[in-house]
Amino acid sequence: MFEFTIFRIPVRVEPWHWLILALLGSNMGSFESRAGILSLLIFMLAGFFSILIHELGHALTGRKFGAIGTEVVLHGMGGVAIFPQSNFTRLQSFLVTFAGPAVQLLLGFSAYFLLGFTQVGTIQGFNEFLASLMFVSIFWALLNCVPVWPLDGGQMLGAILGPRKEVLLHKISMISAILLALFALSNQILFGALLMGYFAYTNYQRYQMITNWRR
Repeated sequence: MFEFTIFRIPVRVEPWHWLILALLGSNMGSFESRAGILSLLIFMLAGFFSILIHELGHALTGRKFGAIGTEVVLHGMGGVAIFPQSNFTRLQSFLVTFAGPAVQLLLGFSAYFLLGFTQVGTIQGFNEFLASLMFVSIFWALLNCVPVWPLDGGQMLGAILGPRKEVLLHKISMISAILLALFALSNQILFGALLMGYFAYTNYQRYQMITNWRR
């Protein structure tokens, strides 16, 4: 377990976070060469930094709206900002959620523009770090914006619909997750298919629980 504090926000990094990053970056290079190991480590560092910025976007915005005791946990599925004491309005909840992918997209496009300056190529490995940072940031931010609960897009949709339409939220999330799982399967993206299949099942469970409770 790795723990530190940034901007007075406690951050906990679980071992699974590094393992999943290593698995996702395993195609960056081979463990049989020093260059391959270095490429993998660069990808993991870029992924860690990008996801940390994403969660800090949530955490700092939440604190701006009065949340107390905010903390960040980076885990195998990415990360989460925890607000043990908060009372957000629907608009504030939307903005807190939106802040994560927004700052991450900004980070990704900043890395893209930096790659355009050839002088950074004189620093060994820096271009590779920027390329990984750009890819992870843009991909993760866009993935998080799909309307699938509990991803950011699903949570933003939930803030728009409100608590009275929670059943509709999980119906939309189920359909979106199933369609994305089928798309991932058709493109032989097994991890994506499994992830979206898991989210589809999670939303089905929530849908069943809510409908049974309201009967």
